[in-house]
Amino acid sequence: MDYPLPNVSNDLSGQVALVTGATSGLGWRFAQVLASAGAAVAICGRRVERLESLAQLIDSRGGTALPVALDMTDAAAIVSAVDATQDALGPVRILVNNAGIPDAQRAHKMPVDLIDRVIDTNLRGPFILATEVARRLIDAGLSGRIVNVSSVAAEFYAGNGAALYSVTKAGVSRMTEALAVEWSRYHINVNAIAPGAFNSEMMAGMLERIGDISQHFPRRRMGDPAQLDSTLLYLCSPASDAVTGTVITVDDGQSPR
Repeated sequence: MDYPLPNVSNDLSGQVALVTGATSGLGWRFAQVLASAGAAVAICGRRVERLESLAQLIDSRGGTALPVALDMTDAAAIVSAVDATQDALGPVRILVNNAGIPDAQRAHKMPVDLIDRVIDTNLRGPFILATEVARRLIDAGLSGRIVNVSSVAAEFYAGNGAALYSVTKAGVSRMTEALAVEWSRYHINVNAIAPGAFNSEMMAGMLERIGDISQHFPRRRMGDPAQLDSTLLYLCSPASDAVTGTVITVDDGQSPR
């Protein structure tokens, strides 16, 4: 039976995406997933050599990737990254606000410079970047998709020296909800993914400190970044046209309900 399904598609052909924190972990995977769906992807991060390696990988598979050096604590650099992307690829229609760092210390032992760095990278920078992308979309009369990467730590804190990380990720979730309301009239959808414990460079560092936590989970395993592919594509594609202000938890049943 031939029945039209206009919103069941992950085709991102002709779209320009910008992914932060693309030098490793989830961002490294997200950039490849969006490119495989047809988007031209600006891959952003601090380690230029990693960006160039990822760009070569995406290009070798027939995709389009633009390496853009970006420190999320630098507001001017954030604006410049959007400029560089727009000049080379066109207006950013999809933003994946993925960059983030852990605090890795007990709250009462954190120096102020680390507090500032965590807040600036995890919350201030993503807010500035989201508003910069949205401002240009609104001025151009274009719709868009913004996907922020939060964490189950926004709702459930298990200790282990990540108090400020949890606070910033709670801010990311609330930012998602608030900006969705503000920009709904402009057809800019703002959503978030809240992953549980997934294998990544950042998670590896945490496991070195506290040991294998996977045996405490109901399924006794860490998440595989590939398990986030479908959620990312859903939120970036026509499939989620009417979805905005939503935080989707993907945690393999790890956190308590």
